[in-house]
Amino acid sequence: MSIIKWHPFGDFLNMYDRINRVFEDEFTGEGYKPGLPLSAWTPLTDIYENKDGYVLKMELPGFSKNEVKIEFTNDMLIVKGERKQEEEVKKENFHRIERSFGLFQRSFALPKNIDPKKIEANLNDGLLMLTIPKAEEAKTKAISISVK
Repeated sequence: MSIIKWHPFGDFLNMYDRINRVFEDEFTGEGYKPGLPLSAWTPLTDIYENKDGYVLKMELPGFSKNEVKIEFTNDMLIVKGERKQEEEVKKENFHRIERSFGLFQRSFALPKNIDPKKIEANLNDGLLMLTIPKAEEAKTKAISISVK
């Protein structure tokens, strides 16, 4: 009798890859319908929480602060921009094109416990860092309880 091992993380990644392929085929292959917005690429993003709030780090190499638009609306943080292809070299002279160009837009649902008026963004060396502070009442405060 053979034992089949279950690998939940590996199975999840396989499912993720399959779903991505379905959408790639739909929007970039013969299934593409003119007029639909295409995101040519997606910048890699890390999000983590600390005691004061949330931090979002997004890789945007080659971008200046004028080329990135950030807005917060309806509990959604939206980051968008466009990487333009260089026009100096003719396409027929390229041996390989691996970098992606075009529009991108990323949307992130934020929890209700933040203070959107204090969100700060900093773009330095191709890394966009957004600090999203928690609202004062949402920060956990230690309360001392005396034992009787």
